[in-house]
Amino acid sequence: MTLQRVLAKTAVRENTVQLYTTVGYFVAFVALGLAYAALGPTLPDLAALVGTDLTRISYGLAARSLGYLVGSVVAGRLYDLIDGHPVMAGVLLLTALLLVVIPLAPVLWLMIALLFLIGAVQGAIDVGGNTLLVWVHGDKVDPYMNAMHFFFGVGAFVSPLIIAQGVLISGGIRWAYWALALLIAPVALIVLRLPSPRPAGRSEVERTGSGTPVASRGQDLALVAMIAVFFFLYVGAESGFGGWIASYARATGLGDAVTAAYLTSAFWGALTLGRLLSIPLAARFSPRQVLTGDLIGCSISMSILLLWPAAPLATWVGTLGAGLFMASMFPTTLSLAERHMTISGTITSLFFVGASLGGMILPWVIGQFFERVGPHVTNVTNAAAVAASVLVFALIVFHTRQRSTDGVAAEGRL
Repeated sequence: MTLQRVLAKTAVRENTVQLYTTVGYFVAFVALGLAYAALGPTLPDLAALVGTDLTRISYGLAARSLGYLVGSVVAGRLYDLIDGHPVMAGVLLLTALLLVVIPLAPVLWLMIALLFLIGAVQGAIDVGGNTLLVWVHGDKVDPYMNAMHFFFGVGAFVSPLIIAQGVLISGGIRWAYWALALLIAPVALIVLRLPSPRPAGRSEVERTGSGTPVASRGQDLALVAMIAVFFFLYVGAESGFGGWIASYARATGLGDAVTAAYLTSAFWGALTLGRLLSIPLAARFSPRQVLTGDLIGCSISMSILLLWPAAPLATWVGTLGAGLFMASMFPTTLSLAERHMTISGTITSLFFVGASLGGMILPWVIGQFFERVGPHVTNVTNAAAVAASVLVFALIVFHTRQRSTDGVAAEGRL
């Protein structure tokens, strides 16, 4: 009886630590959303601060995504080698500090350098949260993954609202950025106080959550590459949308700076709602089924934007639809990967290489043609990325099914 009580107390203690750790990641992703969504609605203001135009300031978007790539690769290795929570706490503090400094930059090159740095620390937070959450929950991570990305959406939804109010109150963006910094800094202390999880060992032959035997969940380089390409296209479309929809609205006369910020907030708000809805869906449906529905909804939303580019109602409907159906694509794809391979910090960082390249290249392409061709290049580029992602997803489905079939055949021969 005494041993049973000890074991029961130990289990309760472990569950409590697991709960607090999960909540810590949720709060960290609120902070990540606050910082990430701040750039889109303030691009014209940042350009004005350093005396440049939208074409040149778009290099800042590319620099942030390049930083995201570098930070993801470096941090992925760090999380495999040392305790994760001190790393995450450090990059959260750096994020707050950079938000203080960015609106003070006097010249374009310094602004771009600071945006590169904030991209690097954001990439480190993103890789850390996704990797560590898998280590905490293992094969049961699906709803927690969607919940964590829901909280990213909460931060991304609130961020443009804070910026809009900051512009109304102070007439500029500096106090808005500083308010975001004040909200993010305490999160580092929350994460630092929690014990860091350890990577769980896995056997070479396991079953997916759906009960399908898999020959090996070690390293599937072809699947890693396909998922990285999928992230390239999806994150490119999400970054292109979140980063340029405000400028698109202002350039096409759909609204002023405040209205454009609200449109950006609507995109992130729909994304937040979509991630909330995806939590019970992740417990009921497989990642493959959820992603199929997401891609269909995204395709319809992009079609609305392409067919009626000058209609305010179509812009709002397409924006809300894009946010809603893009919502669960990132966490659900990570859950799909977890079912077919062992997730480490290094593997996660490879996914983020694809995501960072997409977030760097596609918004940069939009920026290069925004003023020369017209603001409608925003919708065309994003729609093309979504269409290509449908094709890549079809390849992923074919590959995983073929691999599962090979695994069944191998077990039969044994």
